[in-house]
Amino acid sequence: MTASANRRRSALSGIALTVGACACFALLDMSTKLVGATVPLFMALWLRYLFQSLLTSAWVLPRTGWRWPRTRHPRFQMLRAALFAGTSLFGFLSIRFMPLPEFTAIVAATPLCVTLVAALWLRQPVSPLRWVLVATGLASVMLILRPGGGAFTWAMLLPLAMLALATGYQILSSLMAGQEDPATTQFYTGWIATALTSLGAPFVWTHIASPWVWLGTFVMGLSSALGHLMLLRAYARTTPATIAPFLYTQIGFAMLAGWAVYGHMPDGWSLVGMGLIAASGAASAWLTVRETR
Repeated sequence: MTASANRRRSALSGIALTVGACACFALLDMSTKLVGATVPLFMALWLRYLFQSLLTSAWVLPRTGWRWPRTRHPRFQMLRAALFAGTSLFGFLSIRFMPLPEFTAIVAATPLCVTLVAALWLRQPVSPLRWVLVATGLASVMLILRPGGGAFTWAMLLPLAMLALATGYQILSSLMAGQEDPATTQFYTGWIATALTSLGAPFVWTHIASPWVWLGTFVMGLSSALGHLMLLRAYARTTPATIAPFLYTQIGFAMLAGWAVYGHMPDGWSLVGMGLIAASGAASAWLTVRETR
């Protein structure tokens, strides 16, 4: 009974961390949109990684005695950072060259892809009901976004590339969560991504005079650092299939942020979609409790 209670508590804490991470990611997207209106996107990306790395270092280094933290898997750290940077870069390019609803609809398939890879490659058991919950979350996102049925163009390759990189990033995060301290992984991911984007930042650099823009870049780094650290800790507590349905909560948080900042009121279908996301999340939490009895 004690072991079962511990598994249940660990899974529920992983779910809570995932929801918190999605709230941070929605804040990250909102601040990125605000900063990107005045700053070149590649420069905004570099500033995000820089502030994220500095904030992570301020937390990690005192714990290690101000020494560079050791990692047992340097190759995986480099691969995760490259996937992280590639995901963000393709995301920025996608938003530039295609409508936002179509882009978000394609990327919203990430939880489904993560569940699929976890079941087929990692051989993790996924119950039929959990498949239904992940599919319901995807259908709910489509109901909110209602992307148009335009013809396939080259620009659609960009979010598809982001989808592949994001899936690899999530799976690798899950694999590393039990082998490395999440703070150490976050430390290396941030600084390697900063080094990679530093190669192009000087070519698009512009002067930033407004203190509000600097505040926005700080919020980008803070929300990214917190969000990815919470997601790593979530993967250390439970399986990708358990987490996947709750990744859709980012859409709901994004809509709330759009209402708070821009006054964008969701319509009836969007509210139905948000309700379905909440219902599928609640059902997934109930299923998690039942499976860990």
